Amino acid sequence: MPRFRLTNMHLLYHHTWVMEIEFIQLHFLIHLYLSQPRPMVPKKDIAVYGYGSVAWKDRMEDWKKRQNDKLQVVKHEGGYDGGELEGDELDDPDLPMMDEGRQPLSRKLAIPSSKINPYRLIIILRLAILGIFFHYRILHPVNDAYGLWLTSVICEIWFAVSWILDQFPKWCPIERETYLDRLSLRYEKEGKPSELACVDVFVSTVDPMKEPPLITANTVLSILAVDYPVDKVACYVSDDGAAMLTFEALSETSEFARKWVPFCKKFNIEPRAPEWYFSQKIDYLKNKVHPEFVRERRAMKREYEEFKVRINGLVATAQKVPEDGWTMQDGTPWPGNNVRDHPGMIQVFLGQNGVRDVEGYELPRLVYVSREKRPGFEHHKKAGAMNALVRVSAVLSNAPYLLNVDCDHYINNSRALREAMCFMMDPTSGKKVCYVQFPQRFDGIDRHDRYSNRNVVFFDINMKGLDGLQGPIYVGTGCVFRRQAFYGFDAPVKKKPPGKTCNCLPKWCCLWCGSRKNKKSKPKKEKKKSKNREASKQIHALENIEGIEESTSEKSSETSQMKLEKKYGQSPVFVVSTLLENGGVPRDASPASLLREAIQVISCGYEDKTEWGKEVGWIYGSVTEDILTGFKMHCHGWRSVYCIPKRPAFKGSAPINLSDRLHQVLRWALGSVEIFFSRHCPIWYGYGGGLKWLERFSYINSVVYPWTSIPLLVYCTLPAICLLTGKFIVPEISNYASIVFMALFISIAATGILEMQWGGVGIDDWWRNEQFWVIGGASAHLFALFQGLLKVLAGVSTNFTVTSKAADDGEFSDLYIFKWTSLLIPPTTLLIMNIIGVVVGVSEAINNGYDSWGPLFGRLFFALWVILHLYPFLKGLLGKQDRTPTIIVVWSILLASILTLLWVRVNPFVSRDGPVLELCGLNCD
Repeated sequence: MPRFRLTNMHLLYHHTWVMEIEFIQLHFLIHLYLSQPRPMVPKKDIAVYGYGSVAWKDRMEDWKKRQNDKLQVVKHEGGYDGGELEGDELDDPDLPMMDEGRQPLSRKLAIPSSKINPYRLIIILRLAILGIFFHYRILHPVNDAYGLWLTSVICEIWFAVSWILDQFPKWCPIERETYLDRLSLRYEKEGKPSELACVDVFVSTVDPMKEPPLITANTVLSILAVDYPVDKVACYVSDDGAAMLTFEALSETSEFARKWVPFCKKFNIEPRAPEWYFSQKIDYLKNKVHPEFVRERRAMKREYEEFKVRINGLVATAQKVPEDGWTMQDGTPWPGNNVRDHPGMIQVFLGQNGVRDVEGYELPRLVYVSREKRPGFEHHKKAGAMNALVRVSAVLSNAPYLLNVDCDHYINNSRALREAMCFMMDPTSGKKVCYVQFPQRFDGIDRHDRYSNRNVVFFDINMKGLDGLQGPIYVGTGCVFRRQAFYGFDAPVKKKPPGKTCNCLPKWCCLWCGSRKNKKSKPKKEKKKSKNREASKQIHALENIEGIEESTSEKSSETSQMKLEKKYGQSPVFVVSTLLENGGVPRDASPASLLREAIQVISCGYEDKTEWGKEVGWIYGSVTEDILTGFKMHCHGWRSVYCIPKRPAFKGSAPINLSDRLHQVLRWALGSVEIFFSRHCPIWYGYGGGLKWLERFSYINSVVYPWTSIPLLVYCTLPAICLLTGKFIVPEISNYASIVFMALFISIAATGILEMQWGGVGIDDWWRNEQFWVIGGASAHLFALFQGLLKVLAGVSTNFTVTSKAADDGEFSDLYIFKWTSLLIPPTTLLIMNIIGVVVGVSEAINNGYDSWGPLFGRLFFALWVILHLYPFLKGLLGKQDRTPTIIVVWSILLASILTLLWVRVNPFVSRDGPVLELCGLNCD
C-alpha cells in the first residue's frame, strides 16, 4: 500500500481551509444578528420616551388588523344594506399608499402605434393627394361640357370639406378600461354601509300604443334588479301621455318586481329584463345545475307568463276608451283623460316603508310622473319631460348622478352603473366628467343589417376618436350624468403649479414680468367666467346645509336667493338641492311636504322667466335635444367619457324596415337643421369657453351633414346625364391624371381599412354604413333640409305620412313591410335614371363599335357606383323574394332592356340599305 507524505504545503492548505470555514460561520452569525429585529439602544428604558403617536407592540397588531379589513373585497350579490356617502377616503391614513383601493378606477388604453401611426400617415397623404387632385380638376376644365364639369367640381369640394370635418376628430382615438374591484375596495368595505353614490334613473315614454307597456315594464324591471345598493337607486318613469294604461302597467310591474328582483340577485343572472332572459337561445343549465335554480327558474317563468297575460289584457282593454273616460278603483275620474289638459301626477309605487320583496329585503324606489299639461303652454316635448324629471328627482331623492334611458332600452349589464361610477367617482379625474356615454346596441336586427341600424361605424370608430379629445357627444339614451352639470355650472378648474423663476436674472425682473402677464390676462377671464363662478362660490358657501329655512336665512343673502330663484324657479326646496354637490334631501322634511313640492315643480308655469331650457337642464330649440345638451356642457369646460364594457351595458330596439328607418333619420337630420339656424350653432357659438377645436369640428359636422344632401343628389344624377348625353365631367385622361385618380381611390380605401382595423369594425358593417350614407342623404336628409327651412324661416310645420302596403309573418317580418312615403321618391328616381343610363350607354357602345368602349368605361363605373350604393334601397322596394334573389331580378331587367334596345337598333330582318320596294300592280288611288 503506498504511503502519503504530509508536507508543509498540505498543512498550509488545511489551515487556510479551516480559516475560511470559520470566516463563513462568523459572517453568517453577523448577518443573522443584523437581520433580526432589535432595539437601537437596548439599555434605554421604554418609559423615557414619554407618550406619542409611535405604535408599540399592542398598537401595531391592531393596525395590521385594520389593514387587512380595509383590503377585503365586498361581495356585491345579495348585499341589501347601504349607507350614505360620507366623504372621500383618499386621505385615509390607515390605508396603504400602494394598495388596490387607492389605485385609479380606470385607465386609458391608447391604440397600438402599429395601427394608429399608419392611419395618421394615410390621412396626411390623402390630404396631399386631394390638393393635387383639385389642382388638376380646376386647371383642366371640360370645354364641351363646362356646366357638368363645374357642377362636379363644386360637389367634390363640398365632399372634401365634409370629409375633413368628419376625419380629424378621429385623430386621437382611445379605449378605456375600468376596475370594478378597486371601486369596491374603495367604497364598499366589509361591515360598513356602502359609500357608492346614489343614482336616479329616468325612463321616458309617451304613447303606450306605439311604445308597448310590456317593453317599458322590462326596462323598469332591469333597472330595479341592477347590481347596486338598493337604497342608492331610484327609478322615475315619465308618462308624457298621461295614459292610464301606463299607470296600471307600472302598478303590475311593481308587484312582479317583488319576485323578480330577488331571483335575479340570488342567482346572478344576465340580462335582468325577463323577456330577453327567457328568450335566450342558450343552455341555462350550463354551470348552474343546482336543483334549486332549475326549480325556481321554472316557477319564475310561469310567473312571468302570467304577468304578460295581465299586461296584454290591459292593452286589449285600453283599445276601446269609454265615452266618459277612465275611472280609478274608487270611482274618481282618471286625471289624464284629457291628454292636453290635466294636472301633474306623481305616484310612488316602491321605496316607501313596508313595501319589500318576497324575501323581506328593501326594493329600489319606483316613481310614476306625469307633468301638468295645459292649453296655451309650450311643453317642449321630450326635453321638457326630462327637465320635469330633473326637478322631481331633486326634490324627492336628489341623487348626484342621473341615468337616462329610452323606454325600449333595457339594462343588459347589471353592473353598468358601477362601470360609470369608475369614472364619475374617480378621485383624480372624476370631478371634470359631466357624463359617461355608453354605446347603443340593438336586438331584433337581421344578420345582414340591411339599413345600417346598428350604426357600428359611428359607435366604434367616431365615438372612440372623440373620447381622445373632449369626450363623445350625447346620443340621447344610455348616459350617466353628473347632476351639477345640468345646472349651468362651469367645470372645476385645476389649479396650475406656480411658474418657475430664473436664477440668472434679478428677482425684481421676474416679479415685473409676472405682474405684466397677470394684468393682461386677468380681466378677460373674469368677464367670461364671472356669471358661473358666482354659482360655484354659492355651492361652497352652502355645502353644509341641513334645513331649508336656516340655509336661506343664514348662508345666503336675499340678493343671491333671488338670482337663484330667477335661474331655477320659485321652489325653495329645489333651489337648495342645486347647491348640494353630493346630493341628498333635508332630513327633517316629511314625505308629504316633499311630494307637494314635487307637484309644484312639474306645473306648466314653473319654467316661465327662468333659464330652464336655455342654460339649465336639457336645452330647448331642437328635436335632437341630446346634441344641444351635450354641446352646452362641453362649452362649459366639462369633458365626457365613452365606456364600452365587454358585456354591452344597454340594449334596445330599432326600426328595421326601410320607411321607419328613413323617418328616424329624418328626425335626426331635422334636429341638426334646427340647431344650424339657432343661436347655439357650433359654427359661431361657444368661443372663449372650454370647447376644444377638434371637438368643435365634430359638432359642426353633426349640424352641417344634412346640407350634404344637395351636392350628393346632384352628384348621383351626373352619371345618368353623362351616359344619356355622351359627355363626361373629366377630359381625356392622361397618364398623370390616371395616377392621381388611382392614388385618390387607394387612399380612400386605405383610410377605411385602417379605421376598420383599429376600431374593430367588420367590412360588412363599414360597407352598409357607406351605402346608407347615400340612401339617407338622397332622401331623409334632403327632406329634413327643406322641412327645417320651412319651419325656421316660414314657421310652417310639415309631416310626411307613412302608409303600410304589405305585411308578412315570420322572423324579421317588419323588415319586409313596405310603407309608401314621399321620402322614397328621390332615391327611386336616381335608381331609374342610372339604370336607364347604363342600358342606353351599353347599347350605344355595342352598336357603335370598339372605339366607343373606352370613353364609356368612366361613365359606366360612375353609374354603377351609384346603383351599388342604392342596392339596399332597391331590395326594400322589391320586398321579400321567396326564391329569386333581388340581384338576379335587377340584372335580368338590365340585360332584358339592353337586348331589347339592341334588337331595335340591329334588326336582322331589315336590310341595312333600306326596305326593298316592289310594284304590286294594284292602284291604291
